[in-house]
Amino acid sequence: MAQFTYKARKRSGETVSGVLDVNDRSAALAQIDKLGLFPVAVELAKGGASTTAGKAGVAFDFTKLLPPTLREAALRPRKPKLQELATFTQQLSNLLRSGMPLTVALNSMTHLETKGIPSKISKQLKADVTEGRSLSDAMAKQPVIFSDMYVNMVRAGEQSGALQEVLKRLAEHFERFAEVQQKFASAMIYPAFVMATGVVIIFFFMTYMLPKFLSIFQDMKVELPASTKLLIGISNIFSNPVYLLVMGVVVVAGAIVFLRFRASNLGRKTLDRWKLNAPIIGHVVRLHLFGQFARTLSTLMQNGVSVLTALKITEQVMPNSVLKEAIAQTREAVTDGKTIAQPLAKSKVFPQLMIDLIKIGEDTGDVPGSLRNLADTYESELNIGLRVMTNLIEPVLIVSIALGVGFLLLSVLQAMFTITSNIGNSMGGR
Repeated sequence: MAQFTYKARKRSGETVSGVLDVNDRSAALAQIDKLGLFPVAVELAKGGASTTAGKAGVAFDFTKLLPPTLREAALRPRKPKLQELATFTQQLSNLLRSGMPLTVALNSMTHLETKGIPSKISKQLKADVTEGRSLSDAMAKQPVIFSDMYVNMVRAGEQSGALQEVLKRLAEHFERFAEVQQKFASAMIYPAFVMATGVVIIFFFMTYMLPKFLSIFQDMKVELPASTKLLIGISNIFSNPVYLLVMGVVVVAGAIVFLRFRASNLGRKTLDRWKLNAPIIGHVVRLHLFGQFARTLSTLMQNGVSVLTALKITEQVMPNSVLKEAIAQTREAVTDGKTIAQPLAKSKVFPQLMIDLIKIGEDTGDVPGSLRNLADTYESELNIGLRVMTNLIEPVLIVSIALGVGFLLLSVLQAMFTITSNIGNSMGGR
């Protein structure tokens, strides 16, 4: 057993303190919770070390062996996935809707399994709220978990007295984007499988099957077709360690140059602009980005976030630098008293449909509603676009792989026909 001193608050706000004889800190927190108190501080009393510590031993913290920067990265919580954040938000919303006070709901969240968000986050939120901070301020201290958008929406919900409803909308928002991500991933699974299968087949043929045929060709002193000579040259590259090393160096150097270019402002903007205008995938990328812009801005404005703050947060969450720049210019223009639609149209990045519907929303005083309709429209078109893209990519990959395998077979068969013809001519000459 060990002794723990604690400070806690009653529901009335009165601070109390005491000493508990329990096995560990978790048991102390559970005991305080049973007393109907909200813990502020729980510490091991001096001289109150557990008598079982010597028997059980103390777990060694291997992260102490790491350099400070790596240790900090290892201990830092990872950024949760959208679905994980949606689950956490939905759970908290449900607890508050059931009538629980915020501190009690956060205490319950520490016992709920939410993948991607450790229980220590909920414990820290509860501790901060118990000390008098607002939930939004407590969440702002966890920027890896809770984005600016999340914090600002929670703050707007606190100010309007509709925190439960805001959390519910947040959960729906993250679930929608998680669904879109899942659709993107699902659409690319089959093309990726086809491509991987084709590469494996060609690599197996070049490294295992072809050398067996080459040994036969070399024994026959005949002039081989040009396609076979080309295939032999490619096979020599695959089988020669020096060539492979040179190819590896070239690939690594090219990757480094590309990554440096992509990290630069010019490179990032060039690649992002190419994504918007690329054949086949460009249409899908635009639908996804325009839907994300409309959904994010609508969710923020609908929950009471000011237009300028909503535009700033939307700018931060957009993954495309071209759209980021257009939104930033729009935000600067809005500060000059202009409407949203006018500077968006001036950027020449957003489609006319979006401009027209936002203008209608401004005229009717319901911009969030217009943006929400836009988001629904783009998400519906995205589903169609993903199917069309998949239907176009699949035959292109299949034909490309078929051409590659066909070239291999043709090169081998041409060589065999040449050898057979020479053998027949030599026998006929006799």
